Amino acid sequence: MSGNRRKAFLVSAALMGGAMLMTACQNADAATDAGASQGSSPSSPVATAATPSGSSTGGGGGQGSDATNNGTSTGTGTGKGSEDGVGSGVDTGGGKREPVEQGCGANDISWSTRSESQAGGYILVVAKAKAGITCYLPAALPTVAFGSDGTQAGPAEQSVGEQIKLSGSTAAYAGVNPKTTGTDGGKELDSIIVGIGDDDFDPVSLPVGAITVDEPVVTNWHTDPADAVPFN
Repeated sequence: MSGNRRKAFLVSAALMGGAMLMTACQNADAATDAGASQGSSPSSPVATAATPSGSSTGGGGGQGSDATNNGTSTGTGTGKGSEDGVGSGVDTGGGKREPVEQGCGANDISWSTRSESQAGGYILVVAKAKAGITCYLPAALPTVAFGSDGTQAGPAEQSVGEQIKLSGSTAAYAGVNPKTTGTDGGKELDSIIVGIGDDDFDPVSLPVGAITVDEPVVTNWHTDPADAVPFN
């Protein structure tokens, strides 16, 4: 892992985690101010906090993240979708667009996650190319970070996998075990930050439900979800 690339990704992850924390604090302050106003002035209109409307149900049976469109996942686990949408492609005239073949970036991917119970429990990350895009996942570990302090998942396999071409309904899978220790320690989170590699400057935050993070690991990308189980 290049030092400069790793630093760039961790900076992006820290900024994303910090933005999420600031948003949560602002929402809490707004709720407190609204409650104080209602208690001191009964005759004045009651302020109500707006409920985010970006939440949506993913195809895997779970909820999508705020400010994202519907995600899709298949299987028996409970999933949460994120970052679905239509890719750009190339305009060839006459209203037609041809698929683009390129190295995948996080914004080229329709993401989803689901919780699996095998091997003590882990998170299965599912990646599909958006419509109109054909791209390649590199023969390298996905970059997975947790929170804003730079905690990053280590390798769950001894060697890297093969390059994977994503197009249409083809999906790639990676398994994340957020806690590999047998102790009670760790930090509590409800999302992970995923990038294609260390030089991906646009990582995405994916909701995963409540997890405890302590010495996390991640598998390579695989075309079969059965191969993406992060055994200790």
